[in-house]
Amino acid sequence: MTTNKNTALVVGANGVIGTNLIHHLLSLGNWSVIGLSRRGGENASNLEYISVDLLDAEDSQKKLSHLDNITHIFYAAYQDRPSWAELVKPNLTMLQNVVNTIEPLAKNLQHISLMQGYKVYGAHLGPFKTPAKESDAGHMPPEFNIDQQEFLEKKQQGKNWNWTAIRPSVVGGTALENPMNLALVIAVYASISKELNLPLRFPGKPGAYDKLMEMTDAGLLAKATVWAATNLQCANQAFNITNGDLFRWTELWPKIAAYFNIPVAPPLQMQLQTIMADKKDLWGNIQKKYNLEKHNYEKLSSWGFGDFVFSWDYDFFADGSKARRFGFHEFIDTEEMFFTLFDQLRQEKIIP
Repeated sequence: MTTNKNTALVVGANGVIGTNLIHHLLSLGNWSVIGLSRRGGENASNLEYISVDLLDAEDSQKKLSHLDNITHIFYAAYQDRPSWAELVKPNLTMLQNVVNTIEPLAKNLQHISLMQGYKVYGAHLGPFKTPAKESDAGHMPPEFNIDQQEFLEKKQQGKNWNWTAIRPSVVGGTALENPMNLALVIAVYASISKELNLPLRFPGKPGAYDKLMEMTDAGLLAKATVWAATNLQCANQAFNITNGDLFRWTELWPKIAAYFNIPVAPPLQMQLQTIMADKKDLWGNIQKKYNLEKHNYEKLSSWGFGDFVFSWDYDFFADGSKARRFGFHEFIDTEEMFFTLFDQLRQEKIIP
């Protein structure tokens, strides 16, 4: 287990995963945290942010070459690109620049945690084997998650440190300006629907409405990530991390509508990226009307990610029993997760 005091390098510090991971590490009391991102952040007790362009090897060396006290690297950075093939180079390069800079310097490095996802199982390509297991066969590249893991596996050979690959489902959290925040997509979509006196319609493919889904709460994911990074029995292993329950939108969607106090109507397939593109002025009026924080509309919600998730007209879930067998037993109710996240978004005056 961890000893006092570990120093964590959280890569992707401002994302929905990294933000919650930092909060969890600091709550444990025996961690110092250094967060890496392009935007940087506000330093606090036991927390330092570094603004760095991880795609630039020279900038990475310049900004990170003094970090010889790192004991754990938690890698959760992600760069979006238009195609699966284009995702490979930037996402592999960022990981390589971090590890190649830190690993030779950090003599007490114990662990590198790699955040992955169900792309490893081909879930983004179409119907895939469910429940997906960590031992499932790979699929035809390109796939940056696999390339990243292979890089770590080769780098680790003969070294004292070890790695884990953490595989959450769709992550639920409240981090803003994030390319993959489904709860925020739904919250903004529902808020605009209510303002226009419209019912809440499921906007995805008709076949997606009744398929089995699961999610991973960002707080639960943070706990599991640190657990795997600090228990030797988890060394050099991959783990699916899920809330522990399944749902169908047919059951959950009406409850989400009820939360926002609006009626629900039959699904209507529509591209959110298209139909929400002209709502900037409307959102500005909503912000004024309800005295909300003035977050940039274009950066607030990732409509493309919503379209992606709502297009899954096939079952989307994995087997989370391996983590339980290895000792991680926490779980969370997904309905409760959504309503807690919506409450937080209201408290932070992001939605009315």
